[in-house]
Amino acid sequence: MAERHLFTSESVTEGHPDKIADQISDAVLDALLEQDSAARVACETLVTTGLAVIAGEITTSAYVHLPDVVRATIADIGYTDARMGFDSHTCAVMSTIDKQSPDIAQGVDTGGAGDQGMMFGYATDETPEFMPLPIQLAHALTRSLSARRKSGDLPWLRPDGKAQVSVVYEGHRPLYVDTVVVSTQHDDAVSTAKLRKAILADVIHDTIPEEYRPKRLTTHINPTGRFVIGGPQGDAGLTGRKIIVDTYGGMGRHGGGAFSGKDPSKVDRSAAYAARWVAKNIVAAKLAQRCEVQLAYAIGVAEPVSVFVDTFGTGVVGDRQVEEAVRSEFDLTPRGIITALDLRKPIYRATAAYGHFGRTPETIGRGRGARTLFTWERTDRARALRRAVGA
Repeated sequence: MAERHLFTSESVTEGHPDKIADQISDAVLDALLEQDSAARVACETLVTTGLAVIAGEITTSAYVHLPDVVRATIADIGYTDARMGFDSHTCAVMSTIDKQSPDIAQGVDTGGAGDQGMMFGYATDETPEFMPLPIQLAHALTRSLSARRKSGDLPWLRPDGKAQVSVVYEGHRPLYVDTVVVSTQHDDAVSTAKLRKAILADVIHDTIPEEYRPKRLTTHINPTGRFVIGGPQGDAGLTGRKIIVDTYGGMGRHGGGAFSGKDPSKVDRSAAYAARWVAKNIVAAKLAQRCEVQLAYAIGVAEPVSVFVDTFGTGVVGDRQVEEAVRSEFDLTPRGIITALDLRKPIYRATAAYGHFGRTPETIGRGRGARTLFTWERTDRARALRRAVGA
């Protein structure tokens, strides 16, 4: 029998200060891509009490009044009242944007990668979304917190919050959820007892599937007993500080590059999406139960300097054979990735909370304005991969 162990992942709500920063950065990116699909954007955001700062390098023919984008994003998240310590109407907005370095541009203009680096993609058959169970459940919990707040079902909820899920595994198979931690910002009037009872019934029990709930599920709900001061008033937020929340919850490796605020010429983002696309198609093709893909690039060079596939001993054929199939079926140059995944459209704000992976592709808009979100979640190359390895 395989050894049992615990694995834990966390998620944060859209009102968490770091996620506010990610969403502002991606809202700026989307606003620019709406007018200029060739825009080069690297936008970073800082939020703290009464202040939002955007900085970075942008080269574009578009004109967008960026403070309006910042305020609209903060309002959409739910910070519209000064009593929360952060208010879209009254917070100061500072912009310190410069142009992209021409030294970088000369390599990107010819189709090369915008930087060196390595990116990882991961997939597993343990959930229908081909994601690890702990991060998928953690995201479901934080989504539920936000949904209950916005619907008015739990009117004392505030935008900031976190969830953490610990799952018991036997080998690499999830058995059940051992522990759930939920910490949510709330107004000053609600009692701790009322909050804990509602979160247990309306969020945790409503979200964790029965087949994964043991008779004695351990829960910790607002363990300190009070979480009134939150959001940017409670903690400064920065773009790119939740890269594990954004990806696989710690299951699988990470190359270190953040996603939000970066246009797809930056392989930190586009190649990480491509690596997920490749890994998910390998598992969807039933060539492996688990798969991790690493891509690596040199600045200004189009072809990846390495492609590595690891199926952790679960592959039906050898990993090097799968690698050869990947190279034959996927164009992994930056230009090839951007074209195949249609990444030059304003699709990024939707990625900036609740994870970039494990999501359902969705087409919004019509005609020439139509755009598909989460294209890297398609399993459109699975059949071709099976043919390529002779499976």
